[in-house]
Amino acid sequence: MKFRLAAMALMTAVSALAATAAPAQETAPPQAITVSGNAALVSDYRFRGVSQSNGGAAVQGGIIVSHESGAYAGFWSSNLAGWGTFGGPNLELDLVAGYKLPVAGGAALDVGLTWYTYPGGASKTAFVEPYVKLSGTVGPASLTAGVAYAPKQQALGKWYNTGASAQTGTPNNPGAKMDNFYIWTDAAAAIPSTPVTLKGHVGYSKGNSGLGPNGTSVAPTGEYADWLLGADIAVGKLTLGLAYVDTDISDAKALYLQPNFSSTKNGKTIAGSKVVASVTAAF
Repeated sequence: MKFRLAAMALMTAVSALAATAAPAQETAPPQAITVSGNAALVSDYRFRGVSQSNGGAAVQGGIIVSHESGAYAGFWSSNLAGWGTFGGPNLELDLVAGYKLPVAGGAALDVGLTWYTYPGGASKTAFVEPYVKLSGTVGPASLTAGVAYAPKQQALGKWYNTGASAQTGTPNNPGAKMDNFYIWTDAAAAIPSTPVTLKGHVGYSKGNSGLGPNGTSVAPTGEYADWLLGADIAVGKLTLGLAYVDTDISDAKALYLQPNFSSTKNGKTIAGSKVVASVTAAF
């Protein structure tokens, strides 16, 4: 009787083990290649604090293809207007590629390159910008620090000393090449038991103090800081965002780049403070 009871208990245990093991065996192994992306509608496209959509709305989106090794490549795009206009479809298309690998303490190191292109637009607008980013978590907050350095290129050169000279169409320094440096840090922290995530950003640019071959500059006034404070709210598969964006570019410094460096609608600054709203869908 004892043997029969022991045998029945053993069979029950084996059956239970098999029942729990079966789902594990059926679980698909991690995919070697993953595809992710997003699409967004923003009330103003701000690039490092400066409007690229003339203070108006923009439709944006991108796709990234990642390999299990850490390598990735993809693109991101947005419509342009005003200061960001280069002709053609007035479209910015950024091509990115890089490698992301884990480092000590659960952090991640991301080394890559962005190629900023403007399909069908004016010549000498495209430029490349390598970057290095380090990301990790500190308590409930996720932090990212990055450095981007674009080597000397014509698209970044100081062809025009002022906005007035740019209006003449005759460069002060034709063929000039310059580099551009950008350093930044981002922070985000979710509020427990809520769908709200607080976010912040601070950046510093140093580059062309005049205007490039097409009357713009990646670093307006040559040297300035930009920042952002805001919050995201998760609503189903959507993320609703609201952020206060600003720079320390003064009216006096911006004056040298007028009339280029202003809204074509009302002449107001495109680097001043503004609340930007966004709706983003990730997939």
